[in-house]
Amino acid sequence: MRSLVPILLVTFGVACTAKDSGTAKTDTTSTTASSSTETAIRSTETAVAPEVNPPGDIPDSQAFVKYTNTPGGYQLEVPEGWARTENGADVTFVSKYDGVKVHITSASSAPTAASAQANEVKQLQSQSHAVTISGVSVVNLPAGKAVVIKYTSNSDADPVTNKRVRLDNQTYLYYKNGKEAQLTVWAPLGADNIDQWNRMAKSFRWL
Repeated sequence: MRSLVPILLVTFGVACTAKDSGTAKTDTTSTTASSSTETAIRSTETAVAPEVNPPGDIPDSQAFVKYTNTPGGYQLEVPEGWARTENGADVTFVSKYDGVKVHITSASSAPTAASAQANEVKQLQSQSHAVTISGVSVVNLPAGKAVVIKYTSNSDADPVTNKRVRLDNQTYLYYKNGKEAQLTVWAPLGADNIDQWNRMAKSFRWL
């Protein structure tokens, strides 16, 4: 079973001028949704109310830089200046309430919408806070076919204020040669973050 590392960071929204469906797509392909995965699935923890005015949109002028992880064998574009934490093949970038992380795990085969529903979704529900799954679908990206899981969750409590915020999350599952990369992006629910998330998802490449 593939594992998902729970999101431990409170995040903020992404600003962008154009809005779309929220799932990255290439110019010539579109997302294919699994017909059996769109029903929300909730955990036992109570979801906190979304922020009325989600904090900290990323400006449209935000610069991106290419990040390469040699142990994990991948690269992607990330916002310049975000705080980076590396742990071998895994990496996390955060800036206030916004974040992106990549976790590498072994896998015997490429993920499908059905396998993600049976495995990664259950991991998310057991390891994260008040998870509500809104969709599991297949998308064609420059790195190949990927599965994207859309969900909301509570953040970890702020160590100073003990406050939690409601997060919007997307986890992309990429596969190559027995390895699965789990790219997760997150921000406060209601923030405008689609363009930046799509850019990062489309920029992922195996080395």
